[in-house]
Amino acid sequence: MAINYYKGRVCLNVLGGSLRNAREIYDAAEGHVEVGVLTADYPDVVTCVDDMSKYMEALDGNLSVGLGGGNPKQCYMVAEVAKSIKANHFNQVFCEVSATRANVGNDDCHINAMVAPSGHPGLIRISTGPISKDCPEPALVPADTAIAMVKEMGGNSLKFFPMGGLKCRDELRAVAECCARNEFILEPTGGISLDNFEEILTLILDAGVPKVIPHIYSSIIDKVTGSTAVADVVRLMDIVKRCV
Repeated sequence: MAINYYKGRVCLNVLGGSLRNAREIYDAAEGHVEVGVLTADYPDVVTCVDDMSKYMEALDGNLSVGLGGGNPKQCYMVAEVAKSIKANHFNQVFCEVSATRANVGNDDCHINAMVAPSGHPGLIRISTGPISKDCPEPALVPADTAIAMVKEMGGNSLKFFPMGGLKCRDELRAVAECCARNEFILEPTGGISLDNFEEILTLILDAGVPKVIPHIYSSIIDKVTGSTAVADVVRLMDIVKRCV
């Protein structure tokens, strides 16, 4: 089952706090969502696969297999889970995209490549893996080149993280323009809230990006229940409908 973009352009990505919460989110977004479940929340691959199988059924496959706060140490677990779980969407660090594609065993599942802002518009940091992230000299490459490399590895999009909301506005605009040039999917992530979502989404769509998967996580999680607020998902979809 392919990702269900609203009017072919936007699909939300939010966290599912439970099976019930995940299904409520899916219904609230009218199917235009990939619901995230984090591998970091499980002690081992077997337990993770067993539970994610239940989410796959509840969400008709619209599961987003997550790292956990962008933790690169989870990259190996995500790749292992891909052997058993054929989710619509996988989150992965740049260096593990090809391993995940090989393990998932098809060209249908969506795999993103996590890259980071560099401080220089047009350049992005691809050293986001568990070892490379700590290198004193980060690997900064032109976004166009990074996209070509992701395509070679079997990836489908750039996950631009951590954005800090609009703190790196100029860099976000530059990477969006690059994705537009290359007809590549962009996944803005980090610090997105109901307050800045419309501005971020509009900036990306105006740049001509063909498809966008914005990740909205902690800002819409109910602090008491630990689950994503379904009413906020409805509000996000209202904004999507206004922007697309």
